[in-house]
Amino acid sequence: MAPITSLLVANRGEIARRIIRTARRMGVRTVAGFSDADANSPHVHEADLAVEIGPAGPSESYLSFAKLLAGAARTGADAIHPGYGFLSENADFAQAVIDAGLVWVGPPPAAIRAMGRKDAAKRLMAAAGVPVTPGYLGEDQSSERLATEAAAIGWPVLIKAVAGGGGKGMRKVARAEDFADALAAARREAVSAFGDERVLLETFVAQPRHIEVQVFGDAHGDIVHLFERDCSLQRRHQKVIEEAPAPGLDAATREALCATAVRAAAAVAYQGAGTVEFIADASRGLAADRIWFMEMNTRLQVEHPVTEMVTGLDLVEWQLRVAAGKPLPLTQSQIQLTGHAIEARLYAEDPANGFLPSTGPLKRFRLPQTVRIDSGFEEGGEISPHYDPLIAKLIAHAATREAAAKVLSIACRSVKVWPVKTNASFLASCLEHRDFVSGAVDTSFIDARIEALTSKPEPRLAPGDVANACTALDDSSRGPSKRPWSSIGGAIGFRMNAPTVETCRIYVDGAPVEASFDFRSAAPALIAGEGEAVVFAEGSAFVVRRARERERDSSSVHAGASLRAPMPGKIVSISVVEGQTVRRGQTLAALEAMKMEHALTAPFDGTIAEIPVQEGDQVTEGALLVRLDAPG
Repeated sequence: MAPITSLLVANRGEIARRIIRTARRMGVRTVAGFSDADANSPHVHEADLAVEIGPAGPSESYLSFAKLLAGAARTGADAIHPGYGFLSENADFAQAVIDAGLVWVGPPPAAIRAMGRKDAAKRLMAAAGVPVTPGYLGEDQSSERLATEAAAIGWPVLIKAVAGGGGKGMRKVARAEDFADALAAARREAVSAFGDERVLLETFVAQPRHIEVQVFGDAHGDIVHLFERDCSLQRRHQKVIEEAPAPGLDAATREALCATAVRAAAAVAYQGAGTVEFIADASRGLAADRIWFMEMNTRLQVEHPVTEMVTGLDLVEWQLRVAAGKPLPLTQSQIQLTGHAIEARLYAEDPANGFLPSTGPLKRFRLPQTVRIDSGFEEGGEISPHYDPLIAKLIAHAATREAAAKVLSIACRSVKVWPVKTNASFLASCLEHRDFVSGAVDTSFIDARIEALTSKPEPRLAPGDVANACTALDDSSRGPSKRPWSSIGGAIGFRMNAPTVETCRIYVDGAPVEASFDFRSAAPALIAGEGEAVVFAEGSAFVVRRARERERDSSSVHAGASLRAPMPGKIVSISVVEGQTVRRGQTLAALEAMKMEHALTAPFDGTIAEIPVQEGDQVTEGALLVRLDAPG
């Protein structure tokens, strides 16, 4: 097979940048395919060539076989790398690339098909002697049959899309009376994400750990593993924090688990990078007889950097070499595991508001330099509603798990992003939690501690931060500057609502604060708007406003609330009617956006006054969805 000389990356963002970085180091010319929304993205500028492939919507650009292949032809690419999203696990696209005479950087189409449907993959694995999770894998997809099988398995059960991944089309159901609604929601999400509404059922493991093994195969029949990763910290079945190696996994269990993963890959004559995913019952510690095959992802994973950090290998380089017909660079005995690595996924979302995605311009985007950063964005860019809300990955490597967690938590608390909201503070809280530090993790870790992990930290702002903000506010205000704080000297620190010798009353995120500081040391701060400035602390952004500006607005009191679309999307369900009485936290509607379904809930007890939208409507950001009146 001829070497790869020109590579089109059929993906975007940090994925494309990651592949381009390695390809360039190997002397391979890179081509970035991009949609209209990504015309000015960093991956477009970093590639040697770029080719437009269509409008912002993924179905018309990154998911279009014809446009991607045409882009490869126009730019003279002789290979296509699908990244680790979009078409990376699409066997038909893989075959189309091969039929076009191009090199496909991925596993053979037959292997993708074999592992693409979860039900068929589990049957195949069982035949190969790989233990699988008990459940229902039948072809009868009637709601009645699925409900009957769920009851036979016993509550709780897990509904999973057969073509799924990333938690899409997945629902845990604890009671028979909730099954029909959960099934309908899982099917909707599965159709939207994969074009296939079929599901399977699994017994729900009460204290599960999500452990996966990185495998690699070549065209010469050799398959190796690169040890395991623990991906148990999840929210809504989306991975949040991953690490390698898995905490609490002894050498004997690791050897047995990795050998099982290699056997699973061999069953489909696997080539390239892949991940064999297992679910482990951690109620009595990790043991080989309580770990079951769950699925195989026939691509490189988002979390592959932790494996790179503990092995010292470049997995994208391995992919390109294997795709070019070369043998694996190392034998199993030559692959060594050193230290511990942890990755945190920085999302554009608001943990304090149900983790709703946050979109818009990145007026401030500063990430720490103390850890590895994989990101598709730079300051001045924009978070689009059309794609996944992942904006960066922060990866730390150290000699021990405790040291890696500490380095990463400090890095997360150093994130400075505005006005887009992020989960940086939430990530740090997870990493610092005593149960995480002790290794007591499972997939319910976040849900069981959600209130503590999502509470916004008290703004322990340094005196210089407050001085910067207040000085900027005064300098930006209209009219002559009176500097009400200019007479304050001898800074003694900044504390929430604490008595001080000389103070200035301001508001931080709407809360009154007494602050003392020395404005003379101030440097320009980020102005958020008229009369508002932003300071960063603990991985969060805080809006500072002078007291007189805040008090001017204090008369604005509403007897009700308007529930508005947090981003553009499609109304997939409305759960209430006008005139209905609802309770705080009750789901009112569901919006499909950024590849996920988001529940919109009542902010207080009240009565539904107006619903100006219908199921199926496409709405813009800020559109009124539900108007809620408060009681009395």
